[in-house]
Amino acid sequence: MTELPFRFFDCDNHYYEALDAFTRHLEPRYRKRAMQWVQVEGKTRLLVGGKVNKFIPNPTFDPVAAPGVMDEYFRGRNPKSADPSKLFGELEPIRPEYRDRDARLALMDAQGMEACIMLPTLGVGMEHALDHDIPAMTAAFRAFNRWLEEDWGFAYRNRIFAAPYITLSDPENAVRELQWALDHDARFVVMVGGPVTTVFGHRAPGDAMFDAFWQLANDSGITVIYHGGDTLYTKYLGDWGENDFAEAFRANAFRSLHSASYMQDTLASHLALGLFSRFPNLRIAAIETGSSWVFHLFEKLTKAWGQVPHLFPEDPRETFARHVWVAPFYEDDLKSLLGLLGADHILMGSDYPHVEGLAEPASYLKDLQNVDYTMADAEKVMKDNGWALATRRPA
Repeated sequence: MTELPFRFFDCDNHYYEALDAFTRHLEPRYRKRAMQWVQVEGKTRLLVGGKVNKFIPNPTFDPVAAPGVMDEYFRGRNPKSADPSKLFGELEPIRPEYRDRDARLALMDAQGMEACIMLPTLGVGMEHALDHDIPAMTAAFRAFNRWLEEDWGFAYRNRIFAAPYITLSDPENAVRELQWALDHDARFVVMVGGPVTTVFGHRAPGDAMFDAFWQLANDSGITVIYHGGDTLYTKYLGDWGENDFAEAFRANAFRSLHSASYMQDTLASHLALGLFSRFPNLRIAAIETGSSWVFHLFEKLTKAWGQVPHLFPEDPRETFARHVWVAPFYEDDLKSLLGLLGADHILMGSDYPHVEGLAEPASYLKDLQNVDYTMADAEKVMKDNGWALATRRPA
């Protein structure tokens, strides 16, 4: 185990959802319109909106691959060009700590982890699978959030901070869900980036129609997380021949080469629409979306500020640096990110227990030290910043 002089705060931990995560509390009238389990050719499959959903190939998560088995692949080390599906190794029965919070706390103690943000695995792929039926979609996530509070809690022992999922598709429902989450001690909420599907068509998430949600997030001081998942940009990839969602390591080479970044565009839209000037207490964390998009966005912000400064209340790079925290992939250019954002706005995330994450979360320290982060920088990234975001900062 990596020795740390402090207990760390991991901003990207995951559970594997219980089989009834979306159904335990689902309102009866939506049972056939939302999520259902069925047997197809002897295998358990998830129906979402009446269609077999492929976001996760094995949505029961039993058996499942061991944590971090694709670490080297995601570092760009696959010199023998092995079939990525062969890198999973022997699948294993699901471990108790993937679904039980007390078992997870025991594991966290062994890992030297003081606290973590606990995030969905399956859940981040479900919103756009139901965007044709917004009432069913919002009902599904109401049910999901109540399961999450019941099984994990939103601030369990002040160490496990599970983030309820918010969809903006029904703005009034989003406000009610956020208020419910606040009433149950949530410190974070999570959503995916990109345009929002509404009854009026697609809208930017910073559109004024969502202002009541952002106002409540602003006033309460909660942190809003954007996490990687299935977005409208996934459908865009279909125009290039990728017609089914697949994990990056199952897709063709174009997936790693195309330039569209929903995270870059989401933050660009927020800045262009003046979201942060309307809600100056808002805090956003971008988690499991990498950090390469930040550099591309800053290039564009620099040019835009030089050309049309009258369209911004201040230099948008300063706005970003004040309101946004970024959890880079461990294989990213961590040194350049430090120079761009400073240690105060970088978050450590191991993605444990996913295959693309770190088998030993504390080893993130080595990636920081390899590019000359000081121990003081590392402590901010791996501890202080997470705790700061987990503490509500009411306006």
